[in-house]
Amino acid sequence: MTTISLSEWTQSPDIVIGEEEHRRLTVAALTDIGQSAERMDFLLYELDRARIVKDGLLPADVVRIGSVVRYRPIPGEERTVKLVMPEHVDQTGSYRLSVTSTHGAALLGLRPDHLMSWLDPDGTMHRLKVLKVANPPAAAGPETDPDPGPSAA
Repeated sequence: MTTISLSEWTQSPDIVIGEEEHRRLTVAALTDIGQSAERMDFLLYELDRARIVKDGLLPADVVRIGSVVRYRPIPGEERTVKLVMPEHVDQTGSYRLSVTSTHGAALLGLRPDHLMSWLDPDGTMHRLKVLKVANPPAAAGPETDPDPGPSAA
């Protein structure tokens, strides 16, 4: 098990998720039998601690399905990804990141400058910081928006 100092640990920031997205992600986490139980437990934990709001009241800079997010794992180099449902991940190495992945679940509901920390089941500490969030127009929705590419964030 990894020992971390208090200075390395930060409390998880408050997160906010829209009602419809919360429903979709709960169903995905409970029905995606191809994923590891630990990853689904992490996603369900994040969904459980989220503040759920009406979809129209979700702030424009919150990470959600369809967001193009620039973030930095700590330690690590900046990454730009588009958060998508698992069925929209391209296996050819594109920049799409499944919301059911560990980093995808960790990004969900965060805003720029939020720092997220979590421990894997084996005790390994992970941290990431959200740098920028770009969301599709509300009317288009995440499944119908033109793919803005990684330069959008």
